[in-house]
Amino acid sequence: MIHPKPATLEGHGVRLEPMEPQHADALAEATQDGRLWEFWYTSCPEPDKAADYVAKALVGQQEGHMLPWVVRQLSTDRIVGTTRYHDVVPAVDRVEIGWTWYAQSVQGTTVNSACKLLLLEYAFDKVGCEVVGLRTDNFNFRSQAAIAGIGAKRDGVLRHHFIRRDGTVRDSVMFSILKSEWRDVRRHLELRIARKRP
Repeated sequence: MIHPKPATLEGHGVRLEPMEPQHADALAEATQDGRLWEFWYTSCPEPDKAADYVAKALVGQQEGHMLPWVVRQLSTDRIVGTTRYHDVVPAVDRVEIGWTWYAQSVQGTTVNSACKLLLLEYAFDKVGCEVVGLRTDNFNFRSQAAIAGIGAKRDGVLRHHFIRRDGTVRDSVMFSILKSEWRDVRRHLELRIARKRP
């Protein structure tokens, strides 16, 4: 059975650092790059709620069902977002990647592909996962395209599944990558990063 532990993951221009309370101010700043909290279908907190966002993520880590990171862009030494494992299910060697958001200035760059490559490498090659899931709001069309773009397969839609920040309930579009698919997904992500690199 898997037991993912906090670890620093670095490569391809980013460093994923285990989330700590002191990261709240930098995350609050990152949210303001594009006013990300205005997108009601994302998990991005309002700047004044970043500390609570971090605290809740760390409670999830203590309870064993989450493993949160902040994303540092190495070229600027700036925290530009966050991501995490969640819904960790040791009995079936499964994690999901989610609660992901990035400052607007790095969207469309190699940051997302680099983060997904590091997270998938850790999940499949170090933690021993058999499957990695990803999910997003049915109205977050950009996220759905990004998840499909890394090579994940769409599993379906869970209706009336998860509460949004504003209290409404979303449908969740579910994707996954099996361990047997990881080799090709890795090659795809490495090529995407190489082709986008300046």
